[in-house]
Amino acid sequence: MNIVIGLLKLILKIIAAPVVVVLTVAIWMCVGIVYVSGLVLGLISMVITVLGVAVLITYSPQNGIILLVIAFLLSPFGLPQLAFWLLGKVQDLKFVIQDLVYG
Repeated sequence: MNIVIGLLKLILKIIAAPVVVVLTVAIWMCVGIVYVSGLVLGLISMVITVLGVAVLITYSPQNGIILLVIAFLLSPFGLPQLAFWLLGKVQDLKFVIQDLVYG
């Protein structure tokens, strides 16, 4: 009986290893992509913020507020932060798989 259980655990480890490797590589790639896109979006956000303040003061408060909200979403506190949160959840899933399979 112990031999069968040991064999099943070995098969589960062999099946789970590629999944863990794929998740690890995907997380690394996504972190790099989100980091670079966060830098680019931060620069775009700065330009939209200046434009939003100018529109807010000179033209239309409603349009200025809309531009400022868009600038916030593009800033490192908006969409890139959400992407890092999602990557953290994927990494938690990887750790759960590792803990369950490899003990």
